[in-house]
Amino acid sequence: MINLGDKVKDKITGFEGIVISKVIHINGCVRYEVKPQVLKDGKTIESEWIDEKQITVKSKVKERKVEEDKPGGPGTIPSGYGRPPD
Repeated sequence: MINLGDKVKDKITGFEGIVISKVIHINGCVRYEVKPQVLKDGKTIESEWIDEKQITVKSKVKERKVEEDKPGGPGTIPSGYGRPPD
């Protein structure tokens, strides 16, 4: 199984990077967006979408516990925004 954050490699092109997104098409095709960790001429390289069957996992990301009652990043959510009132 491929997870967000896994380091992967495209079996065909050799493109390597970290999985940053996943999409499942209505026809069942699963593709992953892979962002490379290297720079070219000091600039970031664009991410690529790769079919699931072409991907080899090089290393797995550590499991992270997601706290469902605390969505998003650090900071506070104003009362009444995004949640029903208590």
